[in-house]
Amino acid sequence: MKVAFVHDWLDTWGGSEQVLAEMLAMFPQADLFTLVDFLPEPQRGPVAGRRIVTSFVQKLPWARKRFRNYLLLLPFAVEQFDLRGYDLVISSSHAVAKGVLTGPEQLHVCMCYSPPRYAWDLQFSYLEQARLMHGLKGWLARWQLHRLRLWDVRASVTVDRFIAISHYIARRIRKCYRRDATVIYPPVDVDHFQPGGVRERHYLTLSRMVPYKRIDAIVEAFTRMPERTLIVAGTGPEEARIKSLAGPNITFLGQVSVDDRLRLLQQARAFVFAAE
Repeated sequence: MKVAFVHDWLDTWGGSEQVLAEMLAMFPQADLFTLVDFLPEPQRGPVAGRRIVTSFVQKLPWARKRFRNYLLLLPFAVEQFDLRGYDLVISSSHAVAKGVLTGPEQLHVCMCYSPPRYAWDLQFSYLEQARLMHGLKGWLARWQLHRLRLWDVRASVTVDRFIAISHYIARRIRKCYRRDATVIYPPVDVDHFQPGGVRERHYLTLSRMVPYKRIDAIVEAFTRMPERTLIVAGTGPEEARIKSLAGPNITFLGQVSVDDRLRLLQQARAFVFAAE
């Protein structure tokens, strides 16, 4: 059986990539398709030595740092992957990966981390945070998201089986696509994440810096509480804006190693989480 994985994009190693790594380990001979691959060399271990096929977006101007700006091109780009030679296609999708084209003799299973939040129920939160609630740019953004929703529903129809990472995401899949999903929880390395060390006074948030994680709300809250210290670990497209909101009691560490992440969690007074 010939197997292909389709992942939205590889630019940093986060939660969906951890799940992808576990699935890839189950199919060591599978090929990997992704819109862009800008994964830094130190993070490439789980995909090293594997055949990786990228889309034309990889070569577009400023794609390395701004490929998300090509949002309306991404559905078209993922449809250009030629998967005719594969028996099983597994899409690892929080955006457009599930939209790959497959035939009636192929099985397409989608590991869905969520329908695109910015296109569905969190549209207005995204527009508000991006300051696109009004004006010509705002109306253009709304039209783009409208077109993305139409395409997203079309893409969901071609999936043979949906897998959701939680019952909450299964309800979102049902709401957006009118499809049932089997819940398979993401892997957690319970041997690695063990309590230990001495608790310190600082608080910790560790996340990819994207709007729905609401790191900005956490940073703004701690800026108003200068007597409390906050450590922020992680990177993402919102990083510069979030740093501009921070007071002197907030420290940004950027991307941290697996060992540093464990140490930070063990030592923090509490982990702070503000996403839905």
